[in-house]
Amino acid sequence: MASASPASPSSLSATAAVRRGRGAKRVLPGFGLTLGYTLFYLSIIVLIPLSALIFKTFELSWPQFWEAVSSPRVVASYKLTFGTSFIAACVNLVFGLLIAWVLVRYKFPGKKIVDALVDLPFALPTAVAGISLTALLAGNGWVGQYLEPLGIQLAFNPNGIVIALIFIGLPFVVRTVQPVLEDSEKELEEAATSLGASRWQIFYKVILPSILPALMTGFAMAFARAVGEYGSVIFIAGNMPMVSEITPLIIIGKLEQYDYAGATAVAVVMLVISFVLLLVINALQAWQRRHTGAPA
Repeated sequence: MASASPASPSSLSATAAVRRGRGAKRVLPGFGLTLGYTLFYLSIIVLIPLSALIFKTFELSWPQFWEAVSSPRVVASYKLTFGTSFIAACVNLVFGLLIAWVLVRYKFPGKKIVDALVDLPFALPTAVAGISLTALLAGNGWVGQYLEPLGIQLAFNPNGIVIALIFIGLPFVVRTVQPVLEDSEKELEEAATSLGASRWQIFYKVILPSILPALMTGFAMAFARAVGEYGSVIFIAGNMPMVSEITPLIIIGKLEQYDYAGATAVAVVMLVISFVLLLVINALQAWQRRHTGAPA
């Protein structure tokens, strides 16, 4: 009896692909329906409100718009808001990485409690956070009463704003970097050690490239959260014009004066600046992935 000739590997792979294409079942509906729902949901939640914000500014002429967004008081609030947000995000970038490293690489008593405390700023109302920080850092507070005699004032000035923004932005970096560290391959570190690499070389050449996209993502999220923060800041900032007045407070003030067009004009400027900065960060992430060969 003649034996059947074995099928070639290419024909077997083609047959398997056809069977997978015919028998594949998706949990969610097809691409067209899910894409349509996604676009509809994003339009309702994101695009339409932002469009209304931009169209509202059309009620102003260009000179009126420029006057609303470029007055010295508003410009000072831009510098304070974006400057303190950037500083707070940079601090969270460093200490968020350290906290994530400790939670992933070490075992110690109370680890689960520390891990839960990281999420506390998520659950805590921002007003409560602001009041707590003020009670702690004010001149008659638990910590402030010892620092102010030394000339260190942490409340009712830009220092208090930075501290509040660090508090609310820390979880974004920790929770973004932590799962990446958990999934990192320790065998690469062991191989680098066996080849004679120092600790700094292992961190810089092996660990950092794998976690850098997550670090940049956490930085972007912490920065974006800090730019729009209001509740925790107004209690500890002092809200002094040209000194410690943030841009969201400028917008609230204009709304209280029924200057809706002026408030939306300032909000549009914040939106554009934040969008440009996030685009730059995303571009840096994409460049880093291409440079290291990491998956997009």
